[in-house]
Amino acid sequence: MEKYYPPFKITNEMLSLVASIMEKIGKVDSFNNLDKLPILRKQNRIKSIHSSCAIEANSLSFDQVQDVINGINVVGPQKDITEVQNAIEAYKEIETVNPFDEEELKRIHFIFGKNVVKNPGKYRSGNEGVSDENGNIVFVAPQPNLVPIHMSNLFAWIKKEFKTVNPLILSSVFHYEFVFIHPFSDGNGRTVRFWQNAILGKWKPIFYWLPIENKIQQYQEDYYKAISMSHVNGESTAFIVFMLKMIDQTFSDLLSDAFDMENSTSLYIKKLLESLKPYIWYTSNDILKVLGLKSKEALRKNYLGPAIKKELIVLEFPDKPTSKNQRYKLVR
Repeated sequence: MEKYYPPFKITNEMLSLVASIMEKIGKVDSFNNLDKLPILRKQNRIKSIHSSCAIEANSLSFDQVQDVINGINVVGPQKDITEVQNAIEAYKEIETVNPFDEEELKRIHFIFGKNVVKNPGKYRSGNEGVSDENGNIVFVAPQPNLVPIHMSNLFAWIKKEFKTVNPLILSSVFHYEFVFIHPFSDGNGRTVRFWQNAILGKWKPIFYWLPIENKIQQYQEDYYKAISMSHVNGESTAFIVFMLKMIDQTFSDLLSDAFDMENSTSLYIKKLLESLKPYIWYTSNDILKVLGLKSKEALRKNYLGPAIKKELIVLEFPDKPTSKNQRYKLVR
């Protein structure tokens, strides 16, 4: 059997974009307090979920998606609400999923698709075509009997080449090839956008929180054009360039947001965030001890109050903010 290798070319434009992204990754790494800005991570996750669903014509707004995440009842089509709830559940798994495991892909598709698509988690058994946002047929997908071998080959390739092909390029190739194979009857788009981030996150964890989906939504027409051009050319080069541009621009936005967030965060809040450990509940007395303070009024006014307002600290009993049993935890 001939060795499988997805067709694409490395171009000077690709190399230039990869260099730009690598430079920006270095700048992100130099942001010592980026991990101490959980509100930015939370906002990026909301952007990812909202945009990936919106690309598939989900009607919920960014604020409504945020409300669903926060457990607030939302008025809207039940199918759209369920799609968002499923996406929230799926993205909770992104840091632990194995991006080289085909069965894991099916499991994540099941989470995205339960109660909204037919046969979630199972490869399609019928013929499918891909349409753009205007309903125009872009191409007809491979016959269903070919899907398992195509997917098996694709996973074997990314597993073998992960340390050889730059992950920025490799994940984009995976994205295009997945779209070409169209393995599921529905829910392919949100699954593959999630999966590209999972592949990249395995390389650089910052990608787990990078809302590339948001940038794709902004350039949705160009997204479909890049896919169509790659179909016509019989290789993923055009799509790779498009995705690298999206990743590069997303990093530019991230750096800008992080800079603004860093500059708007007081020294008191920074000290608080740096002193507390994630996933641990603290009483006010615990925090006083950690910070070396004596005044509960100073703690409330300078540290906890502003941090809670910025959604950097969560209360265990939000409906009873003055409860004597109140405890506090970092938002992660």
